[in-house]
Amino acid sequence: MKIALIQMGCSANTVENLDRAKGKVEEAARNGAQIICLPELFRSQYFCQKEDAALFDLAESVPGPSTEAFREIGKNHGVTILVSLFERRTAGVYHNSLAVLDERGEVAGLYRKMHIPDDPAYYEKFYFTPGDRGFQAIKTTHAMVGTLICWDQWYPEAARMTALKGAEILFYPTAIGWHPKEKSEEGQAQRDAWMTIQRSHAIANGVFVVAVNRVGYEAPAGGDGLEFWGSSFVCDPFGLVLGQASVEKEETLVVDIDLERIEEVRRNWPFLRDRRIDAYGGITKRLLDE
Repeated sequence: MKIALIQMGCSANTVENLDRAKGKVEEAARNGAQIICLPELFRSQYFCQKEDAALFDLAESVPGPSTEAFREIGKNHGVTILVSLFERRTAGVYHNSLAVLDERGEVAGLYRKMHIPDDPAYYEKFYFTPGDRGFQAIKTTHAMVGTLICWDQWYPEAARMTALKGAEILFYPTAIGWHPKEKSEEGQAQRDAWMTIQRSHAIANGVFVVAVNRVGYEAPAGGDGLEFWGSSFVCDPFGLVLGQASVEKEETLVVDIDLERIEEVRRNWPFLRDRRIDAYGGITKRLLDE
Protein backbone atom coordinates (compact mmCIF):
# COMPACT_ATOMS: atom_id res chain seq x y z
CA MET A 1 0.00 0.00 0.00
CA LYS A 2 1.02 3.64 -0.40
CA ILE A 3 0.89 6.41 2.17
CA ALA A 4 1.41 10.12 1.49
CA LEU A 5 2.94 12.81 3.69
CA ILE A 6 1.99 16.38 2.83
CA GLN A 7 4.91 18.59 3.89
CA MET A 8 3.90 22.19 3.27
CA GLY A 9 4.52 25.77 4.29
CA CYS A 10 1.65 27.77 5.76
CA SER A 11 0.79 31.42 5.13
CA ALA A 12 -1.32 33.83 7.16
CA ASN A 13 -4.21 33.27 4.71
CA THR A 14 -6.32 30.35 6.00
CA VAL A 15 -8.36 30.09 2.80
CA GLU A 16 -5.21 29.85 0.70
CA ASN A 17 -3.74 27.21 3.00
CA LEU A 18 -6.86 25.07 2.80
CA ASP A 19 -7.07 25.34 -0.99
CA ARG A 20 -3.40 24.43 -1.40
CA ALA A 21 -3.76 21.49 1.00
CA LYS A 22 -6.74 20.20 -0.99
CA GLY A 23 -4.72 20.35 -4.18
CA LYS A 24 -1.82 18.47 -2.62
CA VAL A 25 -4.09 15.78 -1.17
CA GLU A 26 -5.84 15.31 -4.50
CA GLU A 27 -2.50 15.00 -6.28
CA ALA A 28 -1.35 12.39 -3.75
CA ALA A 29 -4.55 10.42 -4.30
CA ARG A 30 -4.02 10.50 -8.07
CA ASN A 31 -0.52 9.16 -7.50
CA GLY A 32 -1.90 6.11 -5.75
CA ALA A 33 -1.74 7.06 -2.07
CA GLN A 34 -4.34 5.27 0.04
CA ILE A 35 -3.74 7.04 3.35
CA ILE A 36 -2.81 10.74 3.27
CA CYS A 37 -1.68 12.80 6.26
CA LEU A 38 -1.50 16.60 6.55
CA PRO A 39 0.78 18.47 8.98
CA GLU A 40 -0.37 19.84 12.33
CA LEU A 41 -2.69 22.89 12.21
CA PHE A 42 -2.00 23.42 8.51
CA ARG A 43 -4.86 25.89 8.00
CA SER A 44 -2.91 28.71 9.62
CA GLN A 45 0.55 29.70 10.62
CA TYR A 46 1.60 28.23 13.95
CA PHE A 47 -0.29 30.71 16.11
CA CYS A 48 0.83 29.30 19.48
CA GLN A 49 3.97 31.43 19.36
CA LYS A 50 2.00 34.00 21.37
CA GLU A 51 -1.01 34.13 23.69
CA ASP A 52 -3.84 36.06 22.07
CA ALA A 53 -7.51 35.36 22.86
CA ALA A 54 -8.55 36.69 19.43
CA LEU A 55 -6.88 33.67 17.83
CA PHE A 56 -9.57 31.37 19.23
CA ASP A 57 -11.54 32.60 16.21
CA LEU A 58 -9.42 30.20 14.12
CA ALA A 59 -11.13 27.22 15.76
CA GLU A 60 -13.86 25.19 14.06
CA SER A 61 -16.30 22.41 14.80
CA VAL A 62 -16.11 18.75 13.79
CA PRO A 63 -17.71 18.16 11.33
CA GLY A 64 -16.83 21.59 10.00
CA PRO A 65 -15.00 23.47 7.25
CA SER A 66 -11.86 21.35 7.25
CA THR A 67 -13.57 17.97 7.26
CA GLU A 68 -16.08 19.15 4.66
CA ALA A 69 -13.27 20.39 2.42
CA PHE A 70 -11.78 16.91 2.12
CA ARG A 71 -14.99 14.87 2.12
CA GLU A 72 -15.38 14.76 -1.66
CA ILE A 73 -11.72 13.91 -2.23
CA GLY A 74 -12.04 10.94 0.10
CA LYS A 75 -15.20 9.74 -1.66
CA ASN A 76 -13.99 10.33 -5.19
CA HIS A 77 -10.67 8.56 -4.72
CA GLY A 78 -11.54 6.03 -2.00
CA VAL A 79 -8.74 7.26 0.27
CA THR A 80 -8.29 7.85 3.99
CA ILE A 81 -7.31 11.43 4.91
CA LEU A 82 -5.91 12.54 8.28
CA VAL A 83 -6.94 16.15 8.87
CA SER A 84 -5.35 18.16 11.68
CA LEU A 85 -7.46 21.03 13.00
CA PHE A 86 -8.06 23.50 15.83
CA GLU A 87 -11.30 22.13 17.27
CA ARG A 88 -13.93 24.31 18.94
CA ARG A 89 -15.82 21.88 21.15
CA THR A 90 -17.89 24.55 22.87
CA ALA A 91 -17.37 28.10 24.11
CA GLY A 92 -14.14 28.11 26.13
CA VAL A 93 -13.17 24.49 25.36
CA TYR A 94 -10.82 23.99 22.44
CA HIS A 95 -8.62 21.08 21.35
CA ASN A 96 -5.74 20.35 19.02
CA SER A 97 -7.43 17.53 17.15
CA LEU A 98 -7.08 15.07 14.30
CA ALA A 99 -10.04 13.84 12.28
CA VAL A 100 -9.74 10.63 10.26
CA LEU A 101 -11.90 10.71 7.14
CA ASP A 102 -12.63 7.34 5.58
CA GLU A 103 -13.10 6.48 1.91
CA ARG A 104 -16.75 7.55 2.13
CA GLY A 105 -15.74 11.00 3.33
CA GLU A 106 -17.15 10.31 6.79
CA VAL A 107 -15.41 11.01 10.10
CA ALA A 108 -14.23 7.55 11.15
CA GLY A 109 -12.49 8.79 14.28
CA LEU A 110 -11.43 11.89 16.20
CA TYR A 111 -8.31 12.16 18.34
CA ARG A 112 -7.56 15.04 20.70
CA LYS A 113 -3.93 15.76 21.51
CA MET A 114 -3.09 14.37 24.94
CA HIS A 115 0.25 16.04 25.74
CA ILE A 116 0.13 19.83 25.62
CA PRO A 117 3.44 21.76 25.70
CA ASP A 118 4.10 25.14 27.28
CA ASP A 119 7.49 26.39 26.15
CA PRO A 120 8.82 29.60 24.58
CA ALA A 121 7.03 30.02 21.23
CA TYR A 122 4.97 26.86 21.93
CA TYR A 123 2.33 28.27 24.27
CA GLU A 124 -0.23 25.56 23.59
CA LYS A 125 -1.64 25.32 27.11
CA PHE A 126 -3.22 28.74 26.56
CA TYR A 127 -5.23 27.39 23.63
CA PHE A 128 -5.79 23.67 24.03
CA THR A 129 -7.61 21.57 26.58
CA PRO A 130 -5.82 18.20 27.01
CA GLY A 131 -7.45 15.38 25.10
CA ASP A 132 -10.08 13.30 26.86
CA ARG A 133 -10.70 10.53 24.31
CA GLY A 134 -7.63 8.50 25.19
CA PHE A 135 -5.23 6.81 22.81
CA GLN A 136 -6.88 5.30 19.76
CA ALA A 137 -6.38 2.92 16.87
CA ILE A 138 -8.91 3.78 14.20
CA LYS A 139 -10.04 1.15 11.72
CA THR A 140 -9.88 2.19 8.08
CA THR A 141 -10.20 0.20 4.87
CA HIS A 142 -6.45 0.15 4.45
CA ALA A 143 -5.01 -0.19 7.98
CA MET A 144 -5.49 0.35 11.69
CA VAL A 145 -4.13 3.87 12.14
CA GLY A 146 -2.84 5.30 15.39
CA THR A 147 -3.43 9.03 15.64
CA LEU A 148 -1.07 11.12 17.76
CA ILE A 149 0.03 14.76 17.43
CA CYS A 150 3.43 16.49 17.69
CA TRP A 151 4.34 16.74 21.42
CA ASP A 152 2.83 13.27 21.84
CA GLN A 153 5.73 11.98 19.75
CA TRP A 154 8.19 12.28 22.64
CA TYR A 155 6.26 9.94 24.95
CA PRO A 156 6.86 6.18 24.76
CA GLU A 157 3.71 5.63 26.81
CA ALA A 158 1.57 7.20 24.06
CA ALA A 159 3.12 5.07 21.34
CA ARG A 160 2.82 1.90 23.44
CA MET A 161 -0.81 2.47 24.39
CA THR A 162 -1.74 3.21 20.80
CA ALA A 163 0.09 0.12 19.55
CA LEU A 164 -1.61 -2.03 22.19
CA LYS A 165 -4.94 -0.75 20.85
CA GLY A 166 -4.02 -2.44 17.57
CA ALA A 167 -2.47 0.40 15.55
CA GLU A 168 -0.31 -0.73 12.63
CA ILE A 169 0.85 2.76 11.68
CA LEU A 170 1.47 5.65 14.09
CA PHE A 171 0.86 9.04 12.45
CA TYR A 172 2.34 12.18 14.00
CA PRO A 173 1.21 15.40 12.27
CA THR A 174 3.72 17.93 13.54
CA ALA A 175 4.74 21.59 13.74
CA ILE A 176 8.29 21.59 15.07
CA GLY A 177 11.32 23.67 14.30
CA TRP A 178 14.27 25.67 15.52
CA HIS A 179 14.39 28.82 17.59
CA PRO A 180 16.75 30.78 15.29
CA LYS A 181 19.16 31.62 18.13
CA GLU A 182 19.60 27.92 18.95
CA LYS A 183 19.98 26.51 15.45
CA SER A 184 23.72 26.98 14.96
CA GLU A 185 24.72 25.23 18.20
CA GLU A 186 21.90 22.80 18.92
CA GLY A 187 19.89 22.51 15.74
CA GLN A 188 21.33 19.29 14.38
CA ALA A 189 21.13 17.56 17.76
CA GLN A 190 17.50 18.65 18.24
CA ARG A 191 16.44 17.33 14.85
CA ASP A 192 18.36 14.08 15.39
CA ALA A 193 16.67 13.58 18.77
CA TRP A 194 13.28 14.12 17.13
CA MET A 195 13.96 11.40 14.58
CA THR A 196 15.57 9.04 17.08
CA ILE A 197 12.69 9.01 19.56
CA GLN A 198 10.16 8.28 16.82
CA ARG A 199 12.23 5.54 15.23
CA SER A 200 12.51 4.02 18.70
CA HIS A 201 8.71 3.92 18.95
CA ALA A 202 8.62 1.96 15.71
CA ILE A 203 11.18 -0.55 16.97
CA ALA A 204 9.80 -0.95 20.49
CA ASN A 205 6.27 -1.54 19.24
CA GLY A 206 6.82 -3.23 15.89
CA VAL A 207 4.83 -0.64 13.92
CA PHE A 208 5.32 1.84 11.11
CA VAL A 209 5.82 5.48 12.16
CA VAL A 210 4.93 8.48 10.00
CA ALA A 211 5.93 12.03 11.00
CA VAL A 212 4.54 14.91 8.91
CA ASN A 213 6.02 18.36 9.55
CA ARG A 214 5.66 21.80 8.00
CA VAL A 215 8.43 23.94 6.48
CA GLY A 216 9.32 27.61 6.39
CA TYR A 217 10.01 30.49 8.75
CA GLU A 218 7.07 31.95 10.68
CA ALA A 219 7.04 34.87 13.10
CA PRO A 220 3.37 35.81 13.58
CA ALA A 221 4.11 37.06 17.10
CA GLY A 222 6.67 39.58 15.89
CA GLY A 223 9.44 37.89 17.89
CA ASP A 224 12.29 35.68 16.77
CA GLY A 225 9.88 33.23 15.19
CA LEU A 226 10.40 29.57 14.37
CA GLU A 227 12.13 27.88 11.45
CA PHE A 228 10.30 24.62 10.84
CA TRP A 229 12.69 21.85 9.88
CA GLY A 230 10.52 19.72 7.59
CA SER A 231 12.25 16.31 7.42
CA SER A 232 8.93 14.43 7.30
CA PHE A 233 9.67 10.72 7.22
CA VAL A 234 8.38 7.15 7.31
CA CYS A 235 10.12 4.31 9.10
CA ASP A 236 9.29 0.61 9.27
CA PRO A 237 8.94 -1.62 12.38
CA PHE A 238 12.72 -2.16 12.39
CA GLY A 239 13.31 1.60 12.48
CA LEU A 240 14.53 1.68 8.88
CA VAL A 241 13.75 5.02 7.22
CA LEU A 242 11.82 4.27 4.02
CA GLY A 243 11.49 7.84 2.84
CA GLN A 244 12.31 11.33 4.06
CA ALA A 245 11.55 14.83 2.81
CA SER A 246 13.94 17.76 2.75
CA VAL A 247 14.49 20.32 5.50
CA GLU A 248 13.34 23.38 3.56
CA LYS A 249 11.12 22.44 0.61
CA GLU A 250 7.46 21.63 0.26
CA GLU A 251 7.09 18.02 -0.79
CA THR A 252 4.43 15.37 -1.16
CA LEU A 253 6.16 12.17 -0.16
CA VAL A 254 4.48 8.97 -1.37
CA VAL A 255 5.94 5.85 0.24
CA ASP A 256 5.24 2.16 -0.29
CA ILE A 257 4.82 0.11 2.87
CA ASP A 258 4.08 -3.57 3.44
CA LEU A 259 2.02 -4.30 6.56
CA GLU A 260 3.28 -7.90 6.55
CA ARG A 261 6.57 -6.44 7.74
CA ILE A 262 4.97 -6.05 11.17
CA GLU A 263 4.47 -9.81 11.53
CA GLU A 264 8.00 -10.51 10.31
CA VAL A 265 9.68 -8.09 12.75
CA ARG A 266 7.56 -9.02 15.76
CA ARG A 267 8.33 -12.73 15.31
CA ASN A 268 12.03 -11.98 15.62
CA TRP A 269 11.84 -9.17 18.16
CA PRO A 270 8.84 -10.17 20.33
CA PHE A 271 8.88 -7.16 22.64
CA LEU A 272 5.11 -7.24 23.15
CA ARG A 273 5.27 -10.92 24.13
CA ASP A 274 8.02 -10.42 26.70
CA ARG A 275 6.59 -7.39 28.46
CA ARG A 276 6.41 -7.82 32.26
CA ILE A 277 2.91 -6.47 32.66
CA ASP A 278 2.90 -7.62 36.29
CA ALA A 279 5.76 -5.23 37.11
CA TYR A 280 4.67 -1.94 35.55
CA GLY A 281 2.12 -0.69 38.07
CA GLY A 282 4.26 2.29 39.00
CA ILE A 283 4.05 3.76 35.51
CA THR A 284 0.84 5.54 36.49
CA LYS A 285 2.62 7.54 39.20
CA ARG A 286 4.50 10.80 38.64
CA LEU A 287 7.57 9.51 40.51
CA LEU A 288 8.32 6.31 42.38
CA ASP A 289 9.20 6.46 46.08
CA GLU A 290 12.53 4.89 46.93
